[in-house]
Amino acid sequence: MNYKRINNITGWIVCIIACTVYIMTMEATGSFWDCGEFASSAYKLQVPHPPGAPLFVIIARLFMVPFDPKHAATGVNLMSALSSGFTILFLFWSITHFAKKIALKGGAELTGEKIFGIMAAGTVGALAYTFSDSFWYSAVESEVYAMSSFFTAIVFWAILKWENAVTEEQAAGIHGNFTSADRWLILIFYLMGLSIGVHLLNLLTIPAIVMIYYFKRYKVTTWGTIWAFVIGCAITGIVQKAVIQWTIKGAGNFDVLFVNDFGMPFFSGFAFFFILLGVLIFFGLRIAKKNNWNFLRLGLWTFTFMLLGYSTYFTTLIRSNADTAVDMYNVDNPVSLVGYLAREQYGESPILFGQDFTADVQDSEVEETYIKGKDKYEKNGRKVKYIYADEDQHFFPRMWDQSNDQGHADYYASFAGIGKDQKTGAWDRKPTMGENISFFMQYQVGWMYMRYFMWNFAGKQDDVQGVNMTNVRDGNWKSGISFWDNARLGNQTYLPDSLKKNKANNKLFALPLILGLLGAAFQYQKDNRDFLVTGLLFFFTGFAIVFYLNMPGNQPRERDYAFVGSFYAFAIWIGLGVLYVKDLLAKFMASKITNYAAALVCLLAVPVLMANQEWDDHDRSNKTLARDLAINYLESCDKNAIVISYGDNDTYPLWYAQEVEGIRRDVRVINSSLLGTDWYINQLRYKVNESDPIDAIWTADQIEGPKRDVIVNYPIPGVDPNQPMDLYTLMKDYAGSEDQTKMVQNRDGSYLSVYPTKKVFVPVDIDLVRKNGTVNSSDSVVPALQFDLTKTQIYKNDAAVLNIIAANKWKRPIYFTNDRVGLGFDNYLRRDGLTYRLVPVANGVVNKDWATDKMMNKFVFGNCNKPGVYYDEENRRHLNTIRLAFAEVASNLADAGRKEDAKKLLERCDKNLLEVNFPYGMASRYQQHNYIALQFLEAAYKAGDFALADKVSKSVKKDLEQQVNFFTNLSDDKQDAIRSDSDQAASFLRAMQQIEMQYKTPPPAQAADSGKIKK
Repeated sequence: MNYKRINNITGWIVCIIACTVYIMTMEATGSFWDCGEFASSAYKLQVPHPPGAPLFVIIARLFMVPFDPKHAATGVNLMSALSSGFTILFLFWSITHFAKKIALKGGAELTGEKIFGIMAAGTVGALAYTFSDSFWYSAVESEVYAMSSFFTAIVFWAILKWENAVTEEQAAGIHGNFTSADRWLILIFYLMGLSIGVHLLNLLTIPAIVMIYYFKRYKVTTWGTIWAFVIGCAITGIVQKAVIQWTIKGAGNFDVLFVNDFGMPFFSGFAFFFILLGVLIFFGLRIAKKNNWNFLRLGLWTFTFMLLGYSTYFTTLIRSNADTAVDMYNVDNPVSLVGYLAREQYGESPILFGQDFTADVQDSEVEETYIKGKDKYEKNGRKVKYIYADEDQHFFPRMWDQSNDQGHADYYASFAGIGKDQKTGAWDRKPTMGENISFFMQYQVGWMYMRYFMWNFAGKQDDVQGVNMTNVRDGNWKSGISFWDNARLGNQTYLPDSLKKNKANNKLFALPLILGLLGAAFQYQKDNRDFLVTGLLFFFTGFAIVFYLNMPGNQPRERDYAFVGSFYAFAIWIGLGVLYVKDLLAKFMASKITNYAAALVCLLAVPVLMANQEWDDHDRSNKTLARDLAINYLESCDKNAIVISYGDNDTYPLWYAQEVEGIRRDVRVINSSLLGTDWYINQLRYKVNESDPIDAIWTADQIEGPKRDVIVNYPIPGVDPNQPMDLYTLMKDYAGSEDQTKMVQNRDGSYLSVYPTKKVFVPVDIDLVRKNGTVNSSDSVVPALQFDLTKTQIYKNDAAVLNIIAANKWKRPIYFTNDRVGLGFDNYLRRDGLTYRLVPVANGVVNKDWATDKMMNKFVFGNCNKPGVYYDEENRRHLNTIRLAFAEVASNLADAGRKEDAKKLLERCDKNLLEVNFPYGMASRYQQHNYIALQFLEAAYKAGDFALADKVSKSVKKDLEQQVNFFTNLSDDKQDAIRSDSDQAASFLRAMQQIEMQYKTPPPAQAADSGKIKK
């Protein structure tokens, strides 16, 4: 059997193994974060958040076709699993390509022994990546990263195929540019164009591709290599700007010209631009062929095919014009497509030059932009660029804060030891350049990249998100080598059992890391050109992303998925490490068995070990929590309700449940974050699914573009700020007024809308709220909701919430997924299950009968009643939301004398949230997990369920005592870094003792031993 056949068969076997693993472990339904949004977008061909993923949406829809709505997520999850499995296939062939070149170095023959070694290298490297933490995480859910990795893998493999084709041509005496082998280059750029419709990470392969092209087509020199590297970087930038953004921007400008100046319909200029571009390319190709300008021919063909691949974005324009339920950014015209692709709504971060977080805005530049009007484009949009003082700007700003997020600013200040004047809010000083560089190295490189890298190839401590770099308990990398780990993280034998037994506590003993480093050294020794190619792929998909993203501190979630391309490159070196081990073993044993010994040792030490350690925390085959959480939210709502959500993981599962599985489509889900945009508010004005339109008071013209992005509290003559005003009047006649006497002039000459008083009321039609079930018959209904607006300036999203409340006039139920809205009316939010309903009852607290019925008969628990299902930290946070709901409702029932009902509620929660999956006592950030468990404990005592209370008490006490014990056995510097967590653990121990003293007198022996912590 020849090498090619063996290579193909072995590659397909490895691919089948990977596909099988991912299919076995893929999530049962929708997942958290963006997965619900992407599944919803795919099912109805809708428009996800900028910069979009049209090709992903189209292909995912095809995978959903064989499944009914209840199992449609299986289709898109299957797509990710297969994309990831085929990524492994192309990784295998890439490794064997490099391994074969090393094996044939110096004219050596390709013997059976060498072929076995090459296959072993490909198998070990590909399977190591198969079982790597970050890649496996994305492989089993409906996110874009699995398909993005597939495009990265196939593009890199394609350039290696081009290299082989050129080698064959050169052997046959064929030289020069634009030979038949260059068809591979055209394919590569077509695939890149397609990949833009999934994710942009694929473009970072370009520098490595350019280096391979240079090494194969030119005489290699030092300066030539440097220039090839520079050209590779330049091409990456050109594709990112010229191809992706400037082509669409040019088409948008043509459309404005044709519509506004020539009176033609929308899209006429857009179409003309691309027809003109096609004509120019056609004549360019004719001229290049006539003059034998092969480089120009190649460039034009690659540009053309990249545009053809990129053309999937036309579907975004088509679907947005259909006004789909999920229509992010309202990309219904070429001008808005420019902002969509540029991700303008997220702002920009400084990369090479800019401000620190201490800088104050000195001025602003306003650029008027076009937005689509009724018959033409109107210049009513505004792009604001903030200007900072020259002394506040410098080279390489890393401690920046574009959004002025206080959480980010406090994080930077803590890192640099910068204080703040509590009266004025001014910072004591500015961060130094050294502190910026230190933040880059320690946080952005060390914490946000190297920690992830080590998770994958050295081992992982647990799945608790690492927010604080100096916190040795949460989210660190950990090898399993005791002396090494203990020196870095403190004595790990004292870790609480809840973290020791955390399924993400993966001990890899740094064996994948060691093998990869040996492989990198081996490739450098044997073929330094290929080492440079692999190194560039590793660098640009890792460290270059760190530099470009300039991630601010205090991230809301771990970001390791962004760096999987870098881990892919390292897996190549892991595979080549097998050849190094074979050469090493050859010094100590007979050559006939070194191949087998090296393959067996490396296979067991790396991929088998990784699979053994990683399987339990990557198996999502029985987990349905994201979908079930959405069901609980929706079933907590009355008919035709409005539910206002906060954050991705409150919103996207709701979208998935409604759009894909068709659950409670009568409920209108409103994402409070998106209410800050005109297009999203305008979407409230039409019916979605079975949900009626919503009156937002302000017209489309009144919120167009930047209008009313912020309204400020400012006195108006004739209005008494101490006299409550009807909220509807405030929003319509003052905040919504175009009368400049009811506005305040800004420093740039524009006028800001204002609200002249913070004191407002919402009238209550008592007969109506009793008739439509807003309140219960026994409730004491207030004649009006009276509250004080808590902010001196209200952004458009909060103003929209107030508009909805004022215009609703108690006709439809209004719910929130959070009871801390922060606009002043929190006192009127009543728990109706998992949601909180706005009611004209002060301190309504709990809707007892409604909540009990829904929680006993409608609530579902994400299969947490099945032993062995793994829930990571984000999942546990939402399980805690469910547990807290049961605790609060049961506690309220018990206070009302309904102890049996309270008992039944708590028992249902306990039976469905199995302790083996979701312990009562567990270490977590800010001790939130144990805090909620204590509330559950108190509810059990109130209900008289002492057996359940004892169960909860033992679990929480054990964990808190173990945490305190771990803290006290740390060195002083490590203790200081997590002092607040330590103090909270001790505080909760005391709180638990107080609860037990209040409801149950402990036996003397137990009381005497209370609080003792053994070392």
